[in-house]
Amino acid sequence: MKLQIRILLLLVTCMLGLNTKAAPTIVYTNKSIMTIGGTVDILQDTSNKLTIADVVNAKGFKLSTQAVPNLGVSTSSFWLHFTVQNETDEPVLLLEVAHPTLDEVEFYTRMADGNFDVIKLGEYKPFKERLFQHQDYVIELPIGKGETREYYLRVKSGEQVMMPLHLGEPRSITRSIMERDLVFGVFFGLLLVMLLYNLFIYFTVRDNIYLYYVLYILVTMLNQGALQGYTFRYLWPDSPGMAMASVYLFPALAGFAAMLFAKVFLNTKLNTPRLNKGLNFLMGIFLVCMMLVFFKMYNASFGIMQLNTMIGSLYVLYISVVISRLGYRPAKFFLLAWTALLVGATIFVLKDFGVLPYTNLTASTLELGSALEVVLLSFALADKINIFRKEKEESQQQALLALEENSRIVREQNIILEAKVNERTAELKESNNELSKTLVELKEAEMQLVESEKMASLGQLTAGIAHEINNPINFVTSNVKPLKRDFEMIMDMLGQIEGISLSDENTEQKQEKISALKEEFDYDYLKTEIDYLLNGISEGSSRTAEIVKGLRIFSRLDEDDLKKANINEGIDSTLVIVNNILDKIEIVKAYGEIPQVECFPGKLNQVFLNIVTNAIHAIKKHVPHGEGGKITITTSHTDDSVQISIADNGTGMDENTKKKLFEPFFTTKDVGEGTGLGLSIAYNTIKKHNGTIEVNSEIGVGTEFIIEIPIIHQ
Repeated sequence: MKLQIRILLLLVTCMLGLNTKAAPTIVYTNKSIMTIGGTVDILQDTSNKLTIADVVNAKGFKLSTQAVPNLGVSTSSFWLHFTVQNETDEPVLLLEVAHPTLDEVEFYTRMADGNFDVIKLGEYKPFKERLFQHQDYVIELPIGKGETREYYLRVKSGEQVMMPLHLGEPRSITRSIMERDLVFGVFFGLLLVMLLYNLFIYFTVRDNIYLYYVLYILVTMLNQGALQGYTFRYLWPDSPGMAMASVYLFPALAGFAAMLFAKVFLNTKLNTPRLNKGLNFLMGIFLVCMMLVFFKMYNASFGIMQLNTMIGSLYVLYISVVISRLGYRPAKFFLLAWTALLVGATIFVLKDFGVLPYTNLTASTLELGSALEVVLLSFALADKINIFRKEKEESQQQALLALEENSRIVREQNIILEAKVNERTAELKESNNELSKTLVELKEAEMQLVESEKMASLGQLTAGIAHEINNPINFVTSNVKPLKRDFEMIMDMLGQIEGISLSDENTEQKQEKISALKEEFDYDYLKTEIDYLLNGISEGSSRTAEIVKGLRIFSRLDEDDLKKANINEGIDSTLVIVNNILDKIEIVKAYGEIPQVECFPGKLNQVFLNIVTNAIHAIKKHVPHGEGGKITITTSHTDDSVQISIADNGTGMDENTKKKLFEPFFTTKDVGEGTGLGLSIAYNTIKKHNGTIEVNSEIGVGTEFIIEIPIIHQ
């Protein structure tokens, strides 16, 4: 009874197995290549979680009805099941999965003991792990003559999945692969020749349209290389992530480049401004597709890219028709080339959707269309050279006519001019006399303005010194009165002490009265206060002496004589003068240990004063009261010269202002605030020292003056 039950269970299991695997056994009888896609069972795994054990017992397998199964665009995994019987003498057969952009490939072989041997391939694994170093997936099937084996193939991809499955002995499969590589090599070589050809033309005519076209060809090469698996094989074999991303990134990039080239070639911005906005929108969609790739949203990117490519292709075709009707000659060439590409792309897409059968021709139409488009567009661009030549000839002809007309006019004008020369000579002599008189007046006016600038500087000097000296003098003055009062109290106390000392009282009584007198006058406090007041007077007088010293250094009454001077001291004396107008502006000194310079010290101090004053004005114009303002003064030297940098964080200047900065009478200040001669005088002073002055400035950032003066005046 138990034996009968076991036999019954075995029969039920066998019947279930036959129901789930309806595909006939593939019998390999000769050494040709067999396409076995129509004899496999297919199971869709929407959960992406089924294991080989689950799949073996699954009941959802369906027999393929296509020679090349079209699995569409899906996030699911697909399991293919088939059985092979070898009736040849070949000990090893090869299975080629001619779809190089599959993300995941797992191949399971049922062994004699019922277990499965698995081979894992796909773009998520480094290329070097493949047994056969080819972009297509080639798998060995060790199967002896008369032997039958069962196989399972699991595939997954985020793009359109076509499954050309070829079974054959090694030499046939290798020959077929080499033939396809040769065809792609011819295609790639053609595009490379066109790229180099148009690049050469670009360097010849310097027209940017050729550069756009070179970019378009380069992206097309990368796109086709990615779709055919060649970029993974040759460019980044150790980067599976890049291999997967490139399959989705390069098609979107190719669409973007095609739209960009169409815009430039057809000059849509000028010829069809409204339709040009549509191109910009489509290009934006391609950018979105590329962004989705970076976020690894491959299915969404591929789906949007396909739809946008279809719409964009028809839209560009429509634009080329519209512009060609306007009489724009390059549009006719573009229309022909784009039509060739569109036909190839249409056949390729119809093949993907199963409308047309999968053949070597339908699988290659996109490459053929791209190659034909590239060649035709190269002819179109070459035709532009003829257009340039014709335009050049027309312009030369117009120039020749213009020269002849000018020659005639010159001959006629010469007669008139000769008659007027004598008449104008007398007028010019009279004008020359008037100009000489005016020149003298201008020189006098310039001297007056220079003197006015000097007086303005003198006024600023007087105001600065008055302010600087006033503070310590006020301090001394305020201390004199309390010092006089304390001195009078001390003298009064000393007089009373003298009276006590001359009295007839004993010593103890005298000491008690003197101690009481000290307490009455608060003798200790008077001593402390007198010391404090004397120190204040001493400090005020010292500060006054320093200011006078700075004034002496700044003024340099001997400025007409060359002498060696310390530049750092001169800058410090300048800062004393402007201290009263600094407000909240911070002065940062970064002085280097520089040697003394042979110069006109007083004139250099005037240069520093003009630049620092302008810096203060720029900062206060930028921020109220100079809050947060900073002026950085740096000195350094080389073997031959000393460099002074004065930088502020004020309003800055634009290029137009910088060009006019040292011109006499040019100023950006309001009327009455400046004469416009300060920097002109500074420039001439530095030139007199055989030095240089440079300006670096940026609007809203600030300005830096860099002065370089030779250490020895020559």
